[in-house]
Amino acid sequence: MEEAQLADLRSLGLDWDGPVVRQSERMGLYEKAISRLDGEGLLYPCYCTRREIRAAVSAPHGIPAADRYPGTCRGLTKAERAEREASGRAPALRVRAEGARISFQDRLLGRQEGETDDFVLRRNDGAPAYQLAVVVDDAEQGIGEVVRGDDLADSTPRQILLARLLGLPVPRYAHVPLVLGPDGTRLAKRHGAVTLEDRAMHGEEQDQVLAWMARSLGLAEAGERPGVEDLLDRFDPEKLPTEPTVWDPGN
Repeated sequence: MEEAQLADLRSLGLDWDGPVVRQSERMGLYEKAISRLDGEGLLYPCYCTRREIRAAVSAPHGIPAADRYPGTCRGLTKAERAEREASGRAPALRVRAEGARISFQDRLLGRQEGETDDFVLRRNDGAPAYQLAVVVDDAEQGIGEVVRGDDLADSTPRQILLARLLGLPVPRYAHVPLVLGPDGTRLAKRHGAVTLEDRAMHGEEQDQVLAWMARSLGLAEAGERPGVEDLLDRFDPEKLPTEPTVWDPGN
């Protein structure tokens, strides 16, 4: 899967700085961050299942209800923790966020603000959570601006809070609209031929796919097939669209 993704990027003329980074090879960095926060009393074990969390949440604000944690395990005593572990429940580790409200200025969305819940840093299977990994990775690689889909905007306050707790620099953010399928939902395999391999099987070349991407950003005219260098010259982040693009795999 990794090689296929890198091959797709190369075929579009896209490259990257430095070697490919694999999170599976960086576990020591994540554990170091966890140890620092734990030593400062900022973490606690959580034994809740997703079903229990969904049942306990009734009023989500920004973060989806299934992901917002109500603090069930925050005040457990040592005896209560021991009882849960004796029953075979392995704990996840959560941050004591204390409901902090975090605001940030997004390049496309403008000023954003959200309340942070006690989110997971390490899952109950021992794997570092997404929130932790991206914060540590971005800081370690010197990322100055994070550009990603606007479906992740709600998780940004969590990541900003975590960066501050770890004493790491907070990057800038630009949350861009998603590409949607004909039914108005996030583009996925269920919509048909959506990968480069799929499009090639339909007789579409990589430069045609790149041209469609460029047109969706207002960087190319109909019938034009600009190269990456052309797009670099034309690109202006201030002119990025703020509405999603709809992709019809049948066309």
